[in-house]
Amino acid sequence: MKKLLGLFCAMTMLAGCSSVNSNGGLFGGSECEAKEARDFMANAEDRVFFALDSSALTSNAQEVLDTQVNWLTAKRHNKTNVIVQGYCDERGTREYNLALGERRANAVKEYLVAHGVDADRITTISYGKERPAVLGSNEAAWAQNRRAVTVVRTSDM
Repeated sequence: MKKLLGLFCAMTMLAGCSSVNSNGGLFGGSECEAKEARDFMANAEDRVFFALDSSALTSNAQEVLDTQVNWLTAKRHNKTNVIVQGYCDERGTREYNLALGERRANAVKEYLVAHGVDADRITTISYGKERPAVLGSNEAAWAQNRRAVTVVRTSDM
């Protein structure tokens, strides 16, 4: 009986960090990595928004990025890697928007690095206008699509 109870306890402890995550693979990687991603989402804002045809960070964007810096430089997260994804609204050519999305992602990376996050921990990618957050051809939709999103990088990404 003691062996069975010990086996049950060991399995329960291991289940907390299993490779099958409970959110259907939203974050990829192990359950422990998914917990870290959820912790980031709960304690730091993950996205900043940009003006039309701009990669300049607004004061509001800088405030959001300060929450990311605080999370990323905390002792328990100081080895966590992130991906900064740059996006645009639907206007403009595919090539132009890919370049603008890259500039937006790099602006976020440069801010994080300037405030103490190691550059080797940050990867950037541009999706241009290919992955809108909001569908629609109006200013409200476009404003939500002109963004950069910081995502905790898990081993499967």
